[in-house]
Amino acid sequence: MNPTFMVIGLMLLMSSSRQDEAMEDKARLMYLTETTKQLLAGCRVRAHDGTTLYVPDGKGHYKALWTRDFAYMVENAGDLMPPEDIEACIRYLLKGQRADGALPDRVRPDGVPVYVAGSEVNPLGEPNLDNPQFLVIAVDEYLKRIAGERRLTLFREWAPALDRGMNYIPRSERGLVYNDPQKPHSPYGFTDTVGKTGELFMESLLYWTACRRLTDWHEKAGMAALSEEYRRRAHLIEKNIDALWDETTGAFMAATQDCRQVDIWGNAYAIYLDFPLGAKRERVLQFLLDNYTRYVWRGQVRHLLKGTYWQRMLTPVERERYQNGAYWATASGWVMWALAQKNPTLARQMFADLIADFQQGGVCECVNEGYRQLESYVVSATNPLAAVRRLKWGT
Repeated sequence: MNPTFMVIGLMLLMSSSRQDEAMEDKARLMYLTETTKQLLAGCRVRAHDGTTLYVPDGKGHYKALWTRDFAYMVENAGDLMPPEDIEACIRYLLKGQRADGALPDRVRPDGVPVYVAGSEVNPLGEPNLDNPQFLVIAVDEYLKRIAGERRLTLFREWAPALDRGMNYIPRSERGLVYNDPQKPHSPYGFTDTVGKTGELFMESLLYWTACRRLTDWHEKAGMAALSEEYRRRAHLIEKNIDALWDETTGAFMAATQDCRQVDIWGNAYAIYLDFPLGAKRERVLQFLLDNYTRYVWRGQVRHLLKGTYWQRMLTPVERERYQNGAYWATASGWVMWALAQKNPTLARQMFADLIADFQQGGVCECVNEGYRQLESYVVSATNPLAAVRRLKWGT
């Protein structure tokens, strides 16, 4: 065969392959978008005062407005939610702030705020170490979606409560979120059963992004001193995050005392946030790529590498279940984004595996072999959706 014809044939095959890939991406994106819309519509509950609450699932298992789940919905799929609903939910959460500044983990439909994870009769320690950060994220994302001077009017109204909430979070001298081993708080809500203590990685990343967002809004609102204070807090975290670095693995640990273990979610989230990791960014990316099969299953993500389990729990959790070894789609988007920086083919395969699992077994809170917990879990769809949009797959 003429070599020229061979080259042309190969080019046509490659072009056809790319077109097929684009069509598959588009179909998956359409499925995930429509599924997200359905989940958002199905998770709404009417509160005692008429507020439409967005609860974490469509089954009524978590029947309250959870601060972090709501923030993830607004951050990652806020364009699919009515703006008036978002504002009403923000007000509903702010109304539940405690006198000492603690913001609620959740607020029930009857208006009663709950500050600590776990059941109300058996709470898991002190108020969660992520509630204020997530409310800041929700406020920031909402304000960016509305127009005009009203953005600053609302920020000035809400800023004092947000500032009190941020000041409530305990931090070490190095500026990192700190959890006292003797009297631990429940940490990041998707590890709220876990006794991570000392300086914390994921929680500090959340504090950093909240500080960055508040820096910008306080500056726009003419509050220069507060803007500078949040800039200082963010810089401290950037300067001292290496306290959680493990040179042997080339990744960051979840905590400096209890549960000093590689935090898969946190490492992927740091990449997704564009946190300034310097030369360590490449190390983290390589770690996530090299260990892919040790933490991903059907496109979903464990908190720790396979075969490892949390060293301290605030309440017993069976191994390979829930937050102690199950796989979650909550973190799938962060991992897909990170993998795409070095291996787009693997990242796309992860997306394909995730959608195939959703289509086969429903959008669950977490899964494992022979185990699927709570179908119709909303952020399992919203969080990957945002990453896919950011990667521009299917658009």
